[in-house]
Amino acid sequence: MTKPSADKEVIARNKRARFDYEILETWEAGIVLHGTEVKSLRNGKANLTDAYGIVKDGELWLLNLHIAPYEMGTAWNHEPTRTRKLLLHASEVRHLIGAIERKGLTVVPLELRFRNGRAKVVIALGRGKKLHDKRADVKEKDAQRELARVVRTRR
Repeated sequence: MTKPSADKEVIARNKRARFDYEILETWEAGIVLHGTEVKSLRNGKANLTDAYGIVKDGELWLLNLHIAPYEMGTAWNHEPTRTRKLLLHASEVRHLIGAIERKGLTVVPLELRFRNGRAKVVIALGRGKKLHDKRADVKEKDAQRELARVVRTRR
């Protein structure tokens, strides 16, 4: 019998999250899934682009995470964009609730991955960026790229 690898197998990334939000803190949370959802995730069929987290009844929920229906599934296949519960320690949930209610921050999923055979979501506490912040980030990224190009050509 083989042991599950401790490697982190990335399924999906939210590339827009770091562009649209200023990331303040991150956590790795478990996610409650149904049977065919896991099989679909193993095939890499997930999309985090429109997903976000909310607090309802003292629990953290992930909305709009799209996991495609499993091709080999039967009539009892899962709903692709259903609301999924996130699993965190109670102290972490309290911290998130306080930040969301007091500071007006948002819970944004950054990455979906398997860790030790279990599906995990890397979530972040983020503050939405304004348009001028996004432009400054693009300008800074271009400057870094140009600097790297100059250093590379000098060698």
